[in-house]
Amino acid sequence: MSELNLNELNPPQREAVCHDEGPLLVLAGAGSGKTRVVTYRISRLILEKGISASRILAVTFTNKAAREMTHRIEEIVGGRARGLWIGTFHAMCARILRRHADRLGYTRDFTIYATDEQRQLIKRIITDLNWDPNKWKPAEVNGRISRAKSHLITPERMMAEKRRHDDHLIA
Repeated sequence: MSELNLNELNPPQREAVCHDEGPLLVLAGAGSGKTRVVTYRISRLILEKGISASRILAVTFTNKAAREMTHRIEEIVGGRARGLWIGTFHAMCARILRRHADRLGYTRDFTIYATDEQRQLIKRIITDLNWDPNKWKPAEVNGRISRAKSHLITPERMMAEKRRHDDHLIA
């Protein structure tokens, strides 16, 4: 555990770290010290304001940034960082879904596929089912599935409504 040294910050950074009136948007260019500002702000909230780490949520754009911020904060606040939520938007949503999956009737051991993984899986399914690859394009099938999900259409509803003659296959 190290000490929170605000003298390492320039005046605008220090102002952002010491801002106590609600949320704060930190908007700056690459390499300008945004991660340091957010790291110090979170550390200050924990050390000086007595905020429990479990009541703090920090959303990053990359998993790498989340790991880096978590590591830096742990170096400053030590064990008081336990319970801190730092991650990407997608990681946060997955964590919430896993925590409450049973309320939705699902298990916690689901997998979330990236776009490329979705297409590869669909391509494999098309091959495994011996569907005509000229008729069944992975990108098109994926698009239909995505549209159904966006409109909250379940596979069961898609099969029942059969808006297109092959909806039962997509479902």
